[in-house]
Amino acid sequence: MLRDPSVKYRPFPQVDIADREWPSRTITKAPRWLSTDMRDGNQALIDPMDSEKKTRFFELLCKVGVKEIEVGFPSAGATEFDFIAGLVQQGRVPDDVIIQVLTQSRQDLIEKSFESLKGAKQAIVHLYNAVSPAWRRIVFNMERPEIKAIAVAGAKVLRDEAAKQPDTQWHFEYSPETFSTAELDFSVEVCEAVMDILQPTPERPLILNLPATVEAATPNIYADQIEWFCRNIRNRSSVVISLHPHNDRGTGVAAAELGLMAGGDRVEGCLFGNGERTGNCDLVTVGLNLYTQGVDPRLDFSDIDEVIRTVEYCNNIPVHPRHPYAGDLVFTAFSGSHQDAIKKGFVAQEARNDEYWEVPYLPIDPADLGRSYEAVIRVNSQSGKGGVAWVLEQDKGLKLPKRMQADFSRHVQALADETSRELNAADIWGAFAKAYALDGEHPFGLIDYQETHAPGGIGGANRMFVGKIRLEGEERSISGRGNGLISSVLAALRDECGIDLEVADYSEHAIGHGSDAQAAAYVECRTAEGKTVFGVGVDADVATASVRAVLSAANVLGTEAASASGASAASAA
Repeated sequence: MLRDPSVKYRPFPQVDIADREWPSRTITKAPRWLSTDMRDGNQALIDPMDSEKKTRFFELLCKVGVKEIEVGFPSAGATEFDFIAGLVQQGRVPDDVIIQVLTQSRQDLIEKSFESLKGAKQAIVHLYNAVSPAWRRIVFNMERPEIKAIAVAGAKVLRDEAAKQPDTQWHFEYSPETFSTAELDFSVEVCEAVMDILQPTPERPLILNLPATVEAATPNIYADQIEWFCRNIRNRSSVVISLHPHNDRGTGVAAAELGLMAGGDRVEGCLFGNGERTGNCDLVTVGLNLYTQGVDPRLDFSDIDEVIRTVEYCNNIPVHPRHPYAGDLVFTAFSGSHQDAIKKGFVAQEARNDEYWEVPYLPIDPADLGRSYEAVIRVNSQSGKGGVAWVLEQDKGLKLPKRMQADFSRHVQALADETSRELNAADIWGAFAKAYALDGEHPFGLIDYQETHAPGGIGGANRMFVGKIRLEGEERSISGRGNGLISSVLAALRDECGIDLEVADYSEHAIGHGSDAQAAAYVECRTAEGKTVFGVGVDADVATASVRAVLSAANVLGTEAASASGASAASAA
């Protein structure tokens, strides 16, 4: 790279508008949308779409609500021509959808384009020729009058060919290609010359497409160009200003949004931004940006995954996992602080039942796009206790108490460090079952029990627990007296098994609803030495769940004691 790039590259000139108005405007309604996936997008593919893929893409665009679709370049070859003619002749174009074809400003190519549309109820023929100085000088070796004459000649052919097929409702579009790098006064001059031929009216306007064929400046300059053009084109009410930003500088979406603020009426682009070089403007992102501002985009992305699958299949290009709104990871948090904020946001959203969406780190509700909340928080070595708790709640319905969340997170952290990978829901459940003795590999297991009233106990201990447990693989009967079920179980463990625990905290909740609902119970217990252990129990009966929770805590204590003993023995050796 050059240490002084100014010797090779020039800064793009500003547009002289002292009283520009677009910076203070707000987008309050959706523009007209044109998908050029099947033309601009298709010509950028290593392997262009065949008829089957084009048909599938066309049907997707109709399903999501795109009403203007550029279906191809019929003069490019038989494949393009036959597909377009087939759409028309087989009646596959919905009545509320207008198909569009592209043609250079050459008589034979224009005639071929009209031929492909024969019998259409309505259609747009899109004419273009390049107008910028670099193209005039380098590509065509022409001066301004010659370039203007090409546009005028093409417009005359449009007019005459349309007259030959009066049963079709014809619409016209003209693009001064390379508009973004052309002189604004010349772009207006050429467009007005085309208007003189086609005679648009407010009822039958001409679409003037102003493309950033190569994005060469910041998006505010594109907005200035659009505002200048809108101010200076005559009969503004008789033209539709269409925006066609490319993404060479990575700001195609921003250019489209600022162009709409500057007076644009229509946006041309591709789903997920496919197109030549760095791509076209991404219609999904622009549409959903509007949606997050409370503006109906008039596009339906409520099943975003179906849209992704179809586009990936047809283009043979994957959608990036960080692609706005659509990527696999865009609603996912691995960081502990992010997970905590998201989890609290969901809780607050549910508690206040607010009609407005406000969850930290999530600019849009994933459910609006058909995404579940299960993938919002995922766990790896960067994750915190809140994220782990979220995954358990989404996967198993368990709502861990805060202190238990912290206790379990150390187990998950150890597993994440050991495996050096993302932990899925099955990994986390396996770690949870192992940590709290839910996997059947621990000394104490409940077989059956009875709770009876036993008057005469000291200090109000008038409840009796009589149970059968599995202890070290063998069935054993134990009993204990207390002032409630849990204290009776603790007494039985203390008196008959030598496990001395006191309950410091207890909580429970239902999992699910209706007759199939289960109960989850959690205990936080302390030993005489002040050690804290946690236990959890799940059962259809809440009382049984609490018994299982106490036995879970006893198992945790026994497991940790055994681990400590083994470590001491190893150290001594």
